[in-house]
Amino acid sequence: MEPSPPDYGDSFADVYDDWYGHVTDPDATADRAAALAREAGVPRVLELGIGSGRLALPIADRGIDVVGIDSSPAMVDLLAAKSGAERIEVHRGDMTEADALVDGPFGAVLIAFNTLFNVVDPDDQTRVLTAAAQLCAPDGSVLIETAVWPDPPESRERGLSTSRVDLDRVVLSATDHDPATQVVTGQHIDITEAGTRLRPWRIRYLTLPQLDAMATDAGLELADRWGDWSGRPLAAGDPTQISRFVIAR
Repeated sequence: MEPSPPDYGDSFADVYDDWYGHVTDPDATADRAAALAREAGVPRVLELGIGSGRLALPIADRGIDVVGIDSSPAMVDLLAAKSGAERIEVHRGDMTEADALVDGPFGAVLIAFNTLFNVVDPDDQTRVLTAAAQLCAPDGSVLIETAVWPDPPESRERGLSTSRVDLDRVVLSATDHDPATQVVTGQHIDITEAGTRLRPWRIRYLTLPQLDAMATDAGLELADRWGDWSGRPLAAGDPTQISRFVIAR
């Protein structure tokens, strides 16, 4: 299976906060992660795929020690340039090796906004969850936010849509969905007067039963599943979900 595009961060860092800064609810995410870390008796949060710090900085604002891992130099530089970034301990590296990069325990391990899906090898996805479990405090939580995927199509599908239209920019989104591997490869085709830029991405999605089975293999068990970060139970038709896993007893 082909890996995720290695230049994802370089491709998106200059637009990431503009395009994705308010995906889900950063404040509600920070409230939930901080509260769970305190409840665990270990007021530390590890964010895998910390990116631009859109979640890490609000968590730190709540008096929590935050540690982050990201493989993208461009994203790490974006975070480092922000006010308050000095409060966050950032490690550049592969989150499949998180347990070798940082020392636990953490009251909460946060894997937000489809970050797990950005790891496109299923064995590596399991390694991410295993590392998260090893770094999680005994009474801590592993929090995983993903899209809720419908049943995959019967055959390969390709699509093209308009994802953004401004007076000075048009962004097209081209996708190739392979249901046999559950991999979606995409390009954001960013067109401006200055020219055209390709912003590639690739994900391997999981159904909820697959996520639960993978978590079980990693030594975790499901404690809660919400439709948003306020803690509302997941309902039919919700586009995203948050799963709270704990160390299996």
